[in-house]
Amino acid sequence: MAHPISAFQAAYISIEVLIALVSVPGNILVIWAVKMNQALRDATFCFIVSLAVADVAVGALVIPLAIIINIGPQTEFYSCLMVACPVLILTESSILALLAIAVDRYLRVKIPVRYKSVVTPRRAAVAIACCWIVSFLVGLTPMFGWNNLNKMRRTQGLNASRTDFVITCQFETVISMEYMVYFNFFVWVLPPLLLMLLIYLEVFNLIRKQLNKKVSSSSSDPQKYYGKELKIAKSLALVLFLFALSWLPLHVLNCITLFCPSCETPHILTYIAIFLTHGNSAMNPIVYAFRIKKFRTAFLQIWNQYFCCKSAKNAAA
Repeated sequence: MAHPISAFQAAYISIEVLIALVSVPGNILVIWAVKMNQALRDATFCFIVSLAVADVAVGALVIPLAIIINIGPQTEFYSCLMVACPVLILTESSILALLAIAVDRYLRVKIPVRYKSVVTPRRAAVAIACCWIVSFLVGLTPMFGWNNLNKMRRTQGLNASRTDFVITCQFETVISMEYMVYFNFFVWVLPPLLLMLLIYLEVFNLIRKQLNKKVSSSSSDPQKYYGKELKIAKSLALVLFLFALSWLPLHVLNCITLFCPSCETPHILTYIAIFLTHGNSAMNPIVYAFRIKKFRTAFLQIWNQYFCCKSAKNAAA
């Protein structure tokens, strides 16, 4: 029989469902805006769509799986592992999409004249495909063997050939902390975040140099171009900052778990860290709406056309 859900678990599930109900429609709106608005068709917004797809999957797939893991059902080892891996895939996809966005913004200010010939739609599509392939390889590494199966065999005294034993499905039961810290965090999370920090610092430096140049009356277009790039770069750097703020606490807790096994981490801190990681998927559409004019215009157009029916009323008038 299934264990009854405690009041704490009910509160946890309610918050997770609320995050999903904000994240999924918000990111679908981002994808919809790019699809219908020709002004949002350049490489940067294609990478933003890739990020939005990952965020939709967090709300529609990862959060329901996280709720299942929180309940702790009795499953076979590899069934539990399959439930735990999607969040690893989608986290890495988000990081690589953010890295692609940062590189794209750097190229826009470093080589503005040659940008369109260097960053073609085909190359952007190849970059997005590569990001997802790498994400699947990194996220599915536990399925290939870097997991807690051997440790559980030793603990339970099971035969080495037996993999179908039943466990209480929890993330830390099946996912190795060595994998999470040494491989996931130290290789695939922290270095890309630091690289993105350096890229954005260089982007702001290049834009500042261009805006500080003494310009003649004939050079208003470059000033306008770099002014626009500054606004967009600030908005996308904010997206990166929120991502780091949301994900680093959980990775720090993982490091504490690995390097200080005797340290007791309050469960409430773990839950707050999990809420931050999932909540990050709901933040980006809000940032786009308030910070990027093209998105704000597209969102209003969708709202007026499909929800308020203003265009139909105007046409009838």
